[in-house]
Amino acid sequence: MRELLPGVLTWPWFSARHGYDFNGWLVRHPEGNLCIDPAEMTDQVLDELAGEGVARVLITNRNHFRSSMRVKERTGARIAIHSADAAFARERGTAIEDELRPGQRVGPFTIVVASGKSPGEVALHWPERRILVVGDACVGNPPGECALLPDKVIDDKSALIDSLRRLSRLDFDSLLVGDGASILAGGRAALERLVARLS
Repeated sequence: MRELLPGVLTWPWFSARHGYDFNGWLVRHPEGNLCIDPAEMTDQVLDELAGEGVARVLITNRNHFRSSMRVKERTGARIAIHSADAAFARERGTAIEDELRPGQRVGPFTIVVASGKSPGEVALHWPERRILVVGDACVGNPPGECALLPDKVIDDKSALIDSLRRLSRLDFDSLLVGDGASILAGGRAALERLVARLS
């Protein structure tokens, strides 16, 4: 794992099919560390996560359950996802214990609606640090820019565009993405450019 921003650690897992990295996240927090969208990981990364400690695993969308059970089994973390995406993750063996509700604060993050790719997708906004974490609402590809996943995996593209438009109005500078390259400065401007292209 590497520290991308102070207290925000990440590890990549390269997806040959997509041609870019999937990213897992660990956010240190005094009330309990948060692991967000845990990507596939080596045993070494799992050891590092266990060493840091994880209180909760936050899944931003139905497809990012990925390695959440490995983290839970090793650390005892509770797993949370929006109720509209929970059944999909449960059917794939993920033990969901908590619900992510829009407007709720979890650690430093406010849960924000990001639906469209899936009905229960959420983003995580850390207003004090001007950080936005997205799962599949958009991807960082090419580096420095945002794009959408292919239409075939998006449930409701118009709803997704509406979600991205709302997200682009939040106050953030760093855009941390589940797929592709995160944008540490200028993330909001990159998201605004994507919304403009889609409008």
